[in-house]
Amino acid sequence: MVRPTSSTTTAWWCASSLTRTSMLSVQVSTPVRMARTAPVWCTSASTTRSMCTGGWSWSAWSPPISLESWRRGQSSRPSWSNWEWTDYYYEYTECDSVGSRWRVAIPHILGTCSALPTPTRGTDCSFSCAVGEFLEMSAQQCTPCAAGSYSLGSGVRFDQWDTIPAGFTSLATYMDPGPSGEESQACNSSSWTPQGVYLESSRDECTVSLVYAVHLEQQGSVSFSYQYPDNNIFFEFYVQNEQCQEMAQTDDQKWIKLTTNGEWDTHTVNLKSGTNILYWRTTGILVGGKMVKPVLLRNIQIEGVAYTSECFPCRPGWFSSAPGSSSCQPCPRNTSSHKGAASCTPCPDTQYSHEGWSQCKERPPCSEKDYFQIHTACDSEGKTQVMYRWVEPRICEENVTGAVALPPTGEREACPPCNPGYYNTDDSTCFPCPPGTHSDGTSVCEECPAGTEPVLGYEYKWWNVLPSNMKTSCFNVGNSKCDDMNGWEVAGDHIRSGAGGSDNDYLILNLHVPGFKLPTSLAGMTGTEFGRITFVFETMCSADCELYFMMDVNRKSTTVVESWEGSKERQSYTHIMTRNASVSYTWAFQRTNQAQDVRRYISDVVILYSVSVTNVQDGVASACRACALLSQSSQRSGSCIPCPAGFYIDRDTNRCQECPPNTYLSGHHTYGEDACLPCGPGSKSNKEHSRCYSDCSYSHTEHNRTLTFDLSSLSPVASLTIGPSFTSKGTKYLHVFNVSLCGHQGKMAAVCTDNVTDLANKDMGSDSTQFVNSVDSFICQSTIIPADGRGFRMALASQSISLADTFLGATVDSDLDGINARPELFSDNSKGIPDINFFYRSTQATGSCERGRSAVMTIRCNPEKMDRGQLTVPSACPAGTCDGCTFHFLWESGSACPRCTQDDYHQIEGACKGGVQVTLSVWNEPKLCTKGMSLPAKSSAPCEAIALWLKVGVGGGAFLAVLLVSLTFYFWKKNKRLEYKYSRLVMSANKECELPVADSCALAEGEEPEDDVVYSHKPSLLGKLRAIANKQREGDSSESVQLKSSQSERWVWG
Repeated sequence: MVRPTSSTTTAWWCASSLTRTSMLSVQVSTPVRMARTAPVWCTSASTTRSMCTGGWSWSAWSPPISLESWRRGQSSRPSWSNWEWTDYYYEYTECDSVGSRWRVAIPHILGTCSALPTPTRGTDCSFSCAVGEFLEMSAQQCTPCAAGSYSLGSGVRFDQWDTIPAGFTSLATYMDPGPSGEESQACNSSSWTPQGVYLESSRDECTVSLVYAVHLEQQGSVSFSYQYPDNNIFFEFYVQNEQCQEMAQTDDQKWIKLTTNGEWDTHTVNLKSGTNILYWRTTGILVGGKMVKPVLLRNIQIEGVAYTSECFPCRPGWFSSAPGSSSCQPCPRNTSSHKGAASCTPCPDTQYSHEGWSQCKERPPCSEKDYFQIHTACDSEGKTQVMYRWVEPRICEENVTGAVALPPTGEREACPPCNPGYYNTDDSTCFPCPPGTHSDGTSVCEECPAGTEPVLGYEYKWWNVLPSNMKTSCFNVGNSKCDDMNGWEVAGDHIRSGAGGSDNDYLILNLHVPGFKLPTSLAGMTGTEFGRITFVFETMCSADCELYFMMDVNRKSTTVVESWEGSKERQSYTHIMTRNASVSYTWAFQRTNQAQDVRRYISDVVILYSVSVTNVQDGVASACRACALLSQSSQRSGSCIPCPAGFYIDRDTNRCQECPPNTYLSGHHTYGEDACLPCGPGSKSNKEHSRCYSDCSYSHTEHNRTLTFDLSSLSPVASLTIGPSFTSKGTKYLHVFNVSLCGHQGKMAAVCTDNVTDLANKDMGSDSTQFVNSVDSFICQSTIIPADGRGFRMALASQSISLADTFLGATVDSDLDGINARPELFSDNSKGIPDINFFYRSTQATGSCERGRSAVMTIRCNPEKMDRGQLTVPSACPAGTCDGCTFHFLWESGSACPRCTQDDYHQIEGACKGGVQVTLSVWNEPKLCTKGMSLPAKSSAPCEAIALWLKVGVGGGAFLAVLLVSLTFYFWKKNKRLEYKYSRLVMSANKECELPVADSCALAEGEEPEDDVVYSHKPSLLGKLRAIANKQREGDSSESVQLKSSQSERWVWG
């Protein structure tokens, strides 16, 4: 630990690295006796001075003086006749052009004495002492450090964090000004916090920088140990020079790699000579409302300072027993030490201490929290029993009032059977079955019959002993007292978290898988599933416990796959491996993340009931599966061959058969035609039958009309940016969705990348990078922090997730496979063309989405949206989802209209002009189609002024009119003739015979007239004509007229 300076000086640092709007004045202390080479005068009003033993002290820095200035300053000061060696200390002047310097004496209290020792020639500027030594300034020689202290020679180390050491400054800034331009005050309380043996970053959204300035006389380096478990915090380290210019750094030097929970990593960056300003900067992103895990720092070491004029005392709880030490060692358990100790003092019998403790504590009475239960291994008789053991190291006292005793050992019980793939020997020990054989765990291993192959993997459901490929450990960030403890304990039918040393311990269970190997029958498949891990678990907690499931690919970087907080009922979780690589799966359980050295929540546990991994390279087999055979001879020999991509194994012949069109093979099953699953509506399978996709075409029949859609214009990957949104402290962030709707031969073309993790892990292989950095999907989402939203020099992308890695189908219906499109979330479709809903699902389950996330892309015809149209999300769900699991999108475009047909246009005939008539075709309005049939060309045809039909009509009308007039005249003339003949007949009848005389033609008084009607029954016109003809022919013209009176009917003949 570097010794703190006794004063500070004010320095101005770069505005560009801290804030956009103003310069920041900060107090910086530099380890001046190591980092500078010239004497200084204290000029700051905040400077304080202190005496130190041995004649040397630490002081703050103002601009260095020259030798002449030092001499002038001494001549102007009062004269003191008697000097004590503790009244002054030595310093070096600034190096000159030839690399030399002078040693001068500087009084502790300026202006109080004179007659200081004469300046003498100093050591070369490049001079430095070896590790374990310091430069004794009076003799200018390297001297070994005394026991109880240490030295790095030309370096400085910070490893004690009870307070932030002098020289370090924690700056909390907020890059977004308030509405009136003022800086937000929300981050005033945010800072790096000392926690004893490490320094903890802020957990909120503020940008907090830890700054340290150091001057190097030669090229050096800075290294530090850190924990960075949460990618919801952006953590960067960079260096600036004294002109506030950022030093050239590669991306992997600037962006820090993620670490496993509880794992410390080391980061080293080379430094140039001169002034170096070091920045450790973090920014939390609380987009999901979940508390982030802080970054932890410890053991900061800087190399390249010119010299060390003092040795550093060992911190309390540590010691160095030999002179010339370069470091101190922690005191063992049950010992303690004070600062600068050369040895550790044992604790009394009634007290205890953990490693590195500075004092001993009284042992408490033993309680139920100080022991735990275990199951013994099976003995030769196949028996096991429950036993209880004290938590080690044991810190409680058993023989005091109020202490509990260790419970007695339980009765012997029959051991559980072996796990599948293992067999039991005579001594009740389980061994893996030999290659090519299988066992269910209760019987001996048997060879697979002809035409079958073993199903390799791991299946652990009995926990009498920990499997050989699993290990357990305990880790605490702040201490090492649980390092030798088991983090998990086997318990027969389950394995559970252990007691640990304190509640914030990480209880770790690790399973190593050397790699994956597809069965022979699946070797030719091109799918993305190489294997899967499934486990059943349960958590029971009374505090803020959390269970992490993590994955380390090729031993490069560990990432958290999923986590669960609080109590969770018994449930199953499955993770699919999409790359073939060596993987270590880790379960880490923490009862609370609060730093406390107690065991208050010992009853909070996680129980793991079973773990199974499929397609494991060099795994064991619990069963056999049918495989494809080449010929009858091979069937007798039992040899298996891989089926080509898209082929299944016929149940009757064990031969490879291609799947029917528009079906796909499930990734872990190829036996029987039922392994070929049908694609959903509006989709087809790729050539390999590995997935279904949309080829950008869709047809729908409605009202005896078939609508055909060509969505190829929407095939290129589209992006939708939602926001900006702001977190509780005002952090601006955006949600960016990338969409690959159709085409690409089924390839998931939408890619979302976490650029911070990508930069930090660029040295990883291309295979392993896929696990951490990018997401390939049909629809994916990233959270973006704009460059102007936090003062970053680049936009940061994080939290990339897949929303759609499986295409379910496209339909005009609103439901498919349990997913509802919820059309009420968007405005009504007024165009009359039905919306097409594309349904997707992500097969990766999450803690809140048991069936995985899903997405619905609604395609709507809107001619007003030209080209690729517009993507939107529901106004009621501005983040695209209302429940966090199902995402809804609306894509309006003119390209989403159906292909044009003859029903989409009509023809208009023009007037006949000059004997020519023109016919035009025009689209129906509004035009609701695209592509397809084009409008017919304008046509013309000869025509006459009066149309033929009009001519025929006029002619026919004229003929009928003439005929009607002729007939009318004819019958009028004929009627006149008949009237004339009739009158002649009447007259002749009166002459030949008189008709009876009427009684009276007048009405008597009071007599009512009678309705006497004379009826004349006249024959029809044809009858009249016939009668006239007959009359003329016979020479006898007569006509009968019926006369009717009130008295009688009379007939008159003429």
